[in-house]
Amino acid sequence: MASTPTLIVFDCDGTLADSQHIIVESMRFSFQHLGLALPPRHSILRTVGLSMAEAIASLAPDLCEATRDDIIATYRNKCMQLRNARQSEPMFLGAAQLLSSLAARDDVLLGMATGKSRRGALRFIEENGFSAMFSTVQTADDAPSKPHPTMLFQAMRETGIPPQSTIMIGDTSYDMLMAASAASAGVGVTWGYHSVAELTRAGAHLLVHSFASLEKALCHALEGGRLRPFCREVAA
Repeated sequence: MASTPTLIVFDCDGTLADSQHIIVESMRFSFQHLGLALPPRHSILRTVGLSMAEAIASLAPDLCEATRDDIIATYRNKCMQLRNARQSEPMFLGAAQLLSSLAARDDVLLGMATGKSRRGALRFIEENGFSAMFSTVQTADDAPSKPHPTMLFQAMRETGIPPQSTIMIGDTSYDMLMAASAASAGVGVTWGYHSVAELTRAGAHLLVHSFASLEKALCHALEGGRLRPFCREVAA
């Protein structure tokens, strides 16, 4: 009987792609457009990974729902404008190579769970030539915001993979908390928008500093049949 594949789910912004320029510029433009005080850059980056509604509520909790909706609409239009103008949203070094390597394995299914809209996520996947790689794509349009585990539960249901054979890879505490709530392993990457301490407190089973380290750790886990062999250690 064939063994169950491992479902490896990636966050996008801050994990696969360095989207901070577009995110910060679009958010600050949206607040300025409505005559609101501009949120600091570091505050904006801390919301990356949340749904837009949750992000705006975090940045400006006293705004009415109608104003929040206006910010969200303006933000999405500005993001699209910047991407159409080919503004930079580069992938981190080694990201594309790792995805290609994992997609070629018979014992792996790839997924994405992101705070992006479905339109934004699919555009990112298509523009980078990843359309055939992902078996499931979960977005902020499909589920409650991270860290709620619905995105992961839906990914598991779509692929038929159980929690014990699922790994979530992300750069924020929201990703690690989501993995923990879904009874799955969480791997934190340290090149994104939350600190090592935050990732650890949120329950990361492994922290990695590069895609080379991530590939080594994943291959070890896949070949050994264990998803959590490096509990709370940092792979150099």
